[in-house]
Amino acid sequence: MKIKFACAAAALTVAFASNVAFADDAPAPTPDFTVTGSAAIVSQYRFRGISQSDNKATGQASITLSHKSGFYVATWASGATAGNSTVNIGGSEIDVYGGYTHAIGKTGLTFDGGLYGYLYPGNDLNEYYELYGSLTKAYGPVTAKAGLNWAPKQSYFTYFNTPTKYNMYEYFELGLAVPKTPITVHAHIGHTGGGFNYVKEYLDYTAGVSYKWKNLTLDLSAVGTNIGKSDAYKAPLTDQLGNLNPQQTFRAAKSVAVLSLTASF
Repeated sequence: MKIKFACAAAALTVAFASNVAFADDAPAPTPDFTVTGSAAIVSQYRFRGISQSDNKATGQASITLSHKSGFYVATWASGATAGNSTVNIGGSEIDVYGGYTHAIGKTGLTFDGGLYGYLYPGNDLNEYYELYGSLTKAYGPVTAKAGLNWAPKQSYFTYFNTPTKYNMYEYFELGLAVPKTPITVHAHIGHTGGGFNYVKEYLDYTAGVSYKWKNLTLDLSAVGTNIGKSDAYKAPLTDQLGNLNPQQTFRAAKSVAVLSLTASF
């Protein structure tokens, strides 16, 4: 009897221990809400190939609140810079946006779409909004993304009397996560057509490499446009002093190397 009792007790102990282990090993339930963010230092701020920081270094930060259903809201900001650029955003920029992202059945495609607002506290005449949408798909270590941003008729186009009262931006991106390394190679090409033309309807591009260590990412990219010196001299823009300045017009659009260090949480 003692032996049987000892065996039964041992079996009960093992079963209990197993249950505890299984409970401890069980994955945690997905939280309803998730908060993520980042802070970065960049050698200069380029938006769709055009310098927004007079080719000078600045700081940037973002924070996103996501729901497990796929809905999210976020904000992104870039610090103020001074200079004599042909691009006057009034110093700092604050973007506010929200949308929905979700996998499309068993296609392997992920949809992301929503509304994006660009706010400029130092120059509110520049403020505008866009509707955006994109599709992303992974092919092993390669990720492909195609999307568009549409800015419908609004006060920006009316105030600046742009020839076209809307803007369309289309882009395509490729990323390669190099297997068994913390390195990612990425490329982007975009097309701006409409009220946000810079000198002319133009293409922008980015090609770079990122290195990730823990929550830090170091990136070096070539960024530029197909706007040449001849384009800038044919249709120079006005600088911050009110002068037509072909040199500054080209400087904001020429190809440059951009270095950034981003911390994510």
